[in-house]
Formats: sequence, structure tokens, C-alpha cells
Amino acid sequence: MKQKTISYYYKKYFVLFAIGILADIMVDVAQTYVPEFLGSIVEIVSGNENVVYGDIASIISHVIMIAFILFAGRAILRFTIMRASGKIEADIRHEMFLKAERLSQRYYHENKIGTIMSWFSSDVEAVEEFTGWGTIMAVDALFLSAVSLFKMLRLDPVLSLIALIPMLSLVIWGNKVEKVMSEKWEERQKMFDRLYDFTQETFTGIRVIKAFVKENQELKAFSKVAEENSRKNLEFARMSIRFDVAIEMIIGITMALLMGLGSYFVYRNAIGTPAILFGHSVTLSAGKLITFIGYVDTLIWPMIAMGQILQMYSRFRTSYGRILSFMNQEEEIHNAENAYILTDCKGKIRFNDFSFAYPDGDTHSLKHISFEIQPGEMVGLVGKIGSGKTTLVNSLLRLYNIEKGRIFIDDHDLMEIDITSLRDAIAYVPQDNFLFSDNIRNNISFANSAADMTQIRAAAKFADVDDNILGFSDGYETLTGERGVTLSGGQKQRISIARAYIKNAPIMIMDDSVSAVDVKTEETILNNIYEKRKGKTTIIIASRVSTVAHMDKILVLKDGEVEAFDTPARLLEISPTYQKMVYLQKLESEL
Repeated sequence: MKQKTISYYYKKYFVLFAIGILADIMVDVAQTYVPEFLGSIVEIVSGNENVVYGDIASIISHVIMIAFILFAGRAILRFTIMRASGKIEADIRHEMFLKAERLSQRYYHENKIGTIMSWFSSDVEAVEEFTGWGTIMAVDALFLSAVSLFKMLRLDPVLSLIALIPMLSLVIWGNKVEKVMSEKWEERQKMFDRLYDFTQETFTGIRVIKAFVKENQELKAFSKVAEENSRKNLEFARMSIRFDVAIEMIIGITMALLMGLGSYFVYRNAIGTPAILFGHSVTLSAGKLITFIGYVDTLIWPMIAMGQILQMYSRFRTSYGRILSFMNQEEEIHNAENAYILTDCKGKIRFNDFSFAYPDGDTHSLKHISFEIQPGEMVGLVGKIGSGKTTLVNSLLRLYNIEKGRIFIDDHDLMEIDITSLRDAIAYVPQDNFLFSDNIRNNISFANSAADMTQIRAAAKFADVDDNILGFSDGYETLTGERGVTLSGGQKQRISIARAYIKNAPIMIMDDSVSAVDVKTEETILNNIYEKRKGKTTIIIASRVSTVAHMDKILVLKDGEVEAFDTPARLLEISPTYQKMVYLQKLESEL
């Protein structure tokens, strides 16, 4: 699904934006009356009009009313427009998260997590800034400047044209600057990606860094990345400051020019010989000059806003472009049309001449794999490191697209099965035993959030980890830390097994999931598997023969091919790899 254009979100929250923009217009129009009131007071004080001083009180009351309108209008526009921009930020981040869940493993192999996280943070924030403050500033720049210019031209068109010349030059120059600023912002964001990547990788591998006493080396490497990031930020900041300074200079020059010319015109008008400019007689009184300068002063904010809008737009265009690139990534893993919903799965698995190569790989990891697992069978999977064991079981989870007609679940083609129902039918214990930074109770009940403590403890007992958990001061409320850092390798493995067991799925896959536990604990877990999962299909990848010695069947892989698939007793006769593994394990136990 392609990412929506930014106009979609403006339409979605049209009511909030409409109310906010109307309030902003009301504020802009009200602001332009202030110079008129100030001019009237000057006229009264200077005695140029036959007005009683009591009228000043009336003018002040109008100013107070204008102040109330400005307060109420600005409160409304911030509540509506800023609220809408916050909702847009939340919508985009939510859609990005859903997209991230749908992307295949290949995408995450090719893109670093730190870079992706920067899209979720700084880039989305740039979009929120533009749709919020950018919208407010754009309305101000358009309507406040339009109303002010109209009143300026009505007061004195020639003096207005003099004031507009430097402003128009600023608009033309700002358009060119925006392109350069957009490029600088993109460079800055890419450098921020690098900083994010480096930091994320360092924190993830902090134990390795400490173990090898490489803190100083990592600090120096981080300093280089941080320094480069600082340099890119400074380049963008310098460009922004130069633009802001240019705006301030133009404003200062314009105001000085108007003050000088305006004072001269007022003097000429006072002595009865009005100045002639471009054939136009400038009849300007002191009050009208104050009013005119007030109009120009109201134009200062739109001019500043235009500069900030250009900066915001340059950041928005780059950041939203990066978000669009992410959101428009092709989703390789998706359901076939009219996909079959896998219900009441029996657990029958069949591989039919299945071969597999990773998307970025040059050679096949699996070649011509054919075997069949009957419902309820317990099957072991052994082979040397790199023989394709994990790749084989991962193919059942549809983490990659495969050729049709090669893998079947309950005689249904894997590529024709609804992905959600397929994965619901499989409980998986991954090789890396990933745990979330949460308490043990929530980690175990991850696959079944409705599970009560009785079910959670039953799953923990199945994995022979209940006693360990109760030994912690907080028991099942113990926090595991990031990726389970507070637990031992064996504890993480057993909690992962408990998490898979509580799902009660018809198919369970354990990828070398008892390698970090002692022999006694392994025997307990295996006995529980034989007892509690009787009648349900279970596949166990193992590095020790003892783990799978009592399975119904064992699949032996060698260099990505099936060497044998039979009972343990039969494998001792026909499989050289299995024979060698048994011999080495006996030799190890004798030693």
C-alpha cells in the first residue's frame, strides 16, 4: 500500500484546520486595526483634528477588545491546528509501524535499525512541525500581509510601493535559498542516521565492548561520528541564521527608509507644500505616518514567517520524502488472492523438492528437500553448522517467499495459506531467545495475553523454569531488562520455551532451544514435551544427539540436502552424519 500524500491528512482533519484557519484570519484582520487606533491617538494629541480627549478612552476600550479577540483567536487556532498536526504525527507513525511489521526480513538485512528509528523520530517530527506551525505561519503570511497591504495602498500607494520593493526581493531570494537549505537538511538527516546507527549498535554490544576493554576505542569512534554530525548541523544552522539575518536587515532598512521619507513628507505637508513623488502629491500627517508604519510593522511577522516557512518546508520535503520512500517499499510477503484460512490445523507438513536461496545470496542454502511429517509426530532436526536447519524451519513461517507447490501444511500449499492463520498455527522458539524489556509474566504470556497466572506457571513448569523465577525477589514480576540482559542464557531459553508452549499451537518448532541448559534440565523439558504435546506436531533442532534420540523420526541435513529421514535406530544404519554425531557424543561422555 502506497503512502498517502500530505493532502490526505489535511482533508482528514479538515474541520480542525478550518476552525483554526478561520480563527487565524480573525486574528490577522483584528491586528490591522491596532495601527489605526494608534494613528487616531496621535492625531488627537497633535491637535490636528477637532476631537475631544474623552475619545481616547473609547479608543483604548477598542484596543482592549482587539486584545481579547487576539487572545481568544490564538488560543483556538493553537488548540485546533496544533491538535490536528499532533494527530497527523500519530497517524503517520502508526502507519509506519504497521508497514514495518509487514516488511520482509530482507529489508531489515539491508537497512540498519538506527536509520529506520530516525525516520520514526526526527523525520516524523519535521512533518508535525510543518503541518502545525507551518500552517499557522502560512495563513499569517498570506492573510495578514494581504490585509496590511490593502490598507497601506489605500492610505498611500506610492509609499507602499517603496516599502514593497525590498520585500519582493526577499521572496525571490528566499525561493533560491530554500533549495540549498533542503539539500543541507538532507545531509544533516543522513548524518543523524549514522549517529543513530552507531549509538544503537554500541549499546546493543556494550557487554562485548566491556569484555574486550574497548571503551576508549569506541569513544574515539563515536567522537568522530558525533563531530561530523555536529558539522552538518552547524552548516544547516549557519544557512538558517544567514537567512534570518538577511530578513532582519531588510526589515531594518525598510523601516529606516520609511521613517526618513515619512518624516520628510509629514514636514512638507505641515508647512503647506506637500512633496510630489512620481507625479503623486504625498499628503501625510503625523497620525497617518504612525498608522502606515504600524501596517508595515504588522508585515514584519509575515516576512519572518515566510523565512521560517521556507526552512520548515525544506525540512518537511526532505523528511517526508524519506518517509514516503519507506512507506512505498514493496511488501514482498503478502497473502495470495482468496488465501485459505488455516483452521483446525492437524500439523501435517510436507516438503516437495524444496530449494531455497536467500534474496541476496549467490548459492542455495537448501537443495531438493523432500520429506513428510505426519500429524502429531515429534521430529528431530540435526546437521552440521550451516547445513540449513534454521532456514528450513523459517520457511514454514513464511518469512520469505518461496516457489508454489513446494511446502504443504495439511495438504494446503504454504503460499496459498493466509499468513496470519499460518503463523497462529505455529509456536516458535527462536535460536536467539529474544525477550522483551518487560517482566517475566508478560514475556511468557506474550502469545496469549488472556492467560492467567495458573496457565503462566504451568508453562513455566513445562520449561522447568518455575523454581528459578520464584527464586527472584520479585518472582514473575521481575524485569528481564533489554533483550533479557538480567537473565542467564539457560533462563532465557526456558522462558522462550514457556512462551511458545502457552500458545498451545498444533505445530511447535524449537530451534536449538535447550543448548544452554544442563542435561538434567534438558531431560525434564523433553519429558514434558513427550507428555504434554502428545498428538501435536513438534520439530526440535538440536546440536546434541541426546536431545532427539527418542524422537519419532530425525531429519539429517548435510550441505543443505537431506541425507536421511527415518527413525533414530534406522539412522544408525544409513546416515554417516548421524553415526558420527552419536560416536562423538559417546566419546565426549567417556572423557
